[in-house]
Amino acid sequence: MQQGHGSADGCPFSGAGAARGVTRRGFLAGTLTTAMMPAVGGLAGTARAEVTDPATDPAAAPASADAPAETAAHAVGDPRGADIAVRVDRKAEARFGLMFKDLPPFAPTDGLLRWLAASMNDGKAPLSDVRLSDFAFDNPGIPAGYIYFGQFVDHDMTLDRTPLTHRLQDPLAMRNYDTPWFDLGSIYGKGIQGSPELYDPDRHGYLRLWHHDGLVDLPRDEVGAAYLGDPRNDENLIVAQLHTVFIRLHNKFMDQGMTYAQARRQTRWHYQWLIVNDYLPRIVGKPVVSSLIKRDGPIRFTGTFYKPEHPENPYMPIEYSGAAYRFGHSMIRAEYEMQDGHTVPIFGADGFEDLRGNRPIPANLWADWNYFFDIPGLQPPDDRNMARLIDTQLSLPLFTLPPTVVAPTDKAIVALAERNLLRGKRLGLPCGQDVARAIGVTPLTNEQLGLKQPGWGGKAPLWYYVLKEAELVAGGRKLGPVGSRIVAEVILGIMALDPESYFNLKPAFQWQEKKTVGDLILLADALDPRSRIVLPDDEVEETGPLPLAPDERINPEATSPVGSLSLVE
Repeated sequence: MQQGHGSADGCPFSGAGAARGVTRRGFLAGTLTTAMMPAVGGLAGTARAEVTDPATDPAAAPASADAPAETAAHAVGDPRGADIAVRVDRKAEARFGLMFKDLPPFAPTDGLLRWLAASMNDGKAPLSDVRLSDFAFDNPGIPAGYIYFGQFVDHDMTLDRTPLTHRLQDPLAMRNYDTPWFDLGSIYGKGIQGSPELYDPDRHGYLRLWHHDGLVDLPRDEVGAAYLGDPRNDENLIVAQLHTVFIRLHNKFMDQGMTYAQARRQTRWHYQWLIVNDYLPRIVGKPVVSSLIKRDGPIRFTGTFYKPEHPENPYMPIEYSGAAYRFGHSMIRAEYEMQDGHTVPIFGADGFEDLRGNRPIPANLWADWNYFFDIPGLQPPDDRNMARLIDTQLSLPLFTLPPTVVAPTDKAIVALAERNLLRGKRLGLPCGQDVARAIGVTPLTNEQLGLKQPGWGGKAPLWYYVLKEAELVAGGRKLGPVGSRIVAEVILGIMALDPESYFNLKPAFQWQEKKTVGDLILLADALDPRSRIVLPDDEVEETGPLPLAPDERINPEATSPVGSLSLVE
């Protein structure tokens, strides 16, 4: 068993407030054109915390010696091997490495980074009802569930199952480390023999679940600690419930008569297909995805910047993990509507209901997935949780992370933006403009980015650059050229290098066009019955799994006995 701790760093996205009594649907009808205009130069009307400009008050951000860094803490203390560029060599590749190895590190003063972090606070308290959300701050193309799907993906890529004894022998992860394959290691662990606690002892090949209070929960012990291949997936109640969807999908395939190996492969391939065809296009845009893969025979990756020296054991670029993929932090809402009329803050007062995990799912905090994803066949709610726009404003609760997320020590840094910016410096990340030039795009100037203080030297932290670029170039609805290229190249490059991915084993493996995470939830029978507001039959599309490879068909002459889950092409 693995028991996790809270983690704000892995969380992805968010939203903010409008006039009382106006539903999102009604607001959309009258203001779509205005709301979707690019937010150039910032978001008008955003309530921000008062911040002293270090250019006018040097005491607010000293330009001399840097303040001591918080050590061994989440986001500033780093995953094993993340600091390889500063501890070993900027050209080294192990568990982590630099994508742009020839670019110099960017190291502004800690004081300047703290000032910048404080300026990123949107100052908005959590709403009492998501229906009051200001549509101008919501991302119309990204329901909020994709934030947590992205967090689930991140955990899958960065999972480190290396035994503790080996970690101590190899603290920089130069030799002993997991590959970042999209293999659902958090679901399957080390397999039936290696992780028996994840599997149903009474039904060979089935994964364990726990049913209580009419809910389907993660398998837990007598004190509520979850049995997981990755304890981070119990850090909040949305990711925890998304984890159960994949368990239920695997078990659904087992119910169809598949072997354990067949069900595991089908579950992985559906997950991988959604990353490439649903999640990634929303984040970077379909043209970027299409430009980086070729579908003639095996699906080939055509990127030019993510080229691991050891393709059988590829590294994770710190430009991705420490900056670009942290775009999701700007999209986190301060609150989420878990079911109709029940809005909950991400962090509440002690003893108050909120979305922190590492506990059994409370009976009143089950996720109505219709509020997080488009669910085929269901009437969409007026007040679906939408992701916030990608920009340089973070939700107020992320500036005072609770003690369950950040240990309350003397040097604890409780603002997520500050942790991210200091982390980038400690890891030796290059500046945003240098990365832009390296990929062949004209960089944004610090004047355009709103960084006018001379202490920046005309350069910007990579994480901040990626967020502001998305805001200025894409209106906050998706990543800009630098952010999208880093994120897409790493995800697609790793998918192409995995010999077990559908890219290589079944390149023709296609779900029906336009299938989404909502379809996967239905396929897994993971929608709570209380969620159902059914559309007329003529508006419902049929759903089904991706086809099995020829050697995986249970009976090539027959179809599945259960519903629309066809086991043949």
